[in-house]
Amino acid sequence: MGRSKEFDENVVLQKAMELFWEQGYEKTSLSDLVERMGVHRRSLYDTFGDKHTLFLKAIGCYEKLIKDKLQAGISHAETTKQAIQFIFDYMIEGYGNKPWGCLIVNSATEMALRDEEVGKRAEAAFIQTEQFLADLIRKGQQTGEFSCDYDAEALSEVLQNTLLGIRVLARTSADKEKMYRIAHFFLELLNK
Repeated sequence: MGRSKEFDENVVLQKAMELFWEQGYEKTSLSDLVERMGVHRRSLYDTFGDKHTLFLKAIGCYEKLIKDKLQAGISHAETTKQAIQFIFDYMIEGYGNKPWGCLIVNSATEMALRDEEVGKRAEAAFIQTEQFLADLIRKGQQTGEFSCDYDAEALSEVLQNTLLGIRVLARTSADKEKMYRIAHFFLELLNK
């Protein structure tokens, strides 16, 4: 009979996610993970596999976290413009005061060119986000809240790239006022 686990997998996975998010894949050692997660090295391997497999699971954990936070925030928006403003605010304010940018963007810039699996995960996340943004923009166009001068898909590509840039800036000491000016400019573009 095997021993029962002495830890909550979701809790320790979230700790690993935060460490990868904060430090990146390369800088995070197995010793760092063992210490942060509070598990034995053997338990880490038995439960999550190797470091790369754990990293991919951490990305999945991150995707769910962000999706849940965005859906919760957007569900309270009375207008599509408020929903998009919420997304900008969430990106600019640093994911609940975590100034680490975005784990997907960080992973893509660190690893996508040399790690096919990470590259595919990042690309899929970016495509899914663009589709989600296109749906939001299309909804705003249908209700008359946004201009129909531009195609919703084209606007979603521009919005996605604007958000990617903001997520990179969020990792730096960039002025939040600058990021809010960028957000405001995009929202004005939707209104023309």
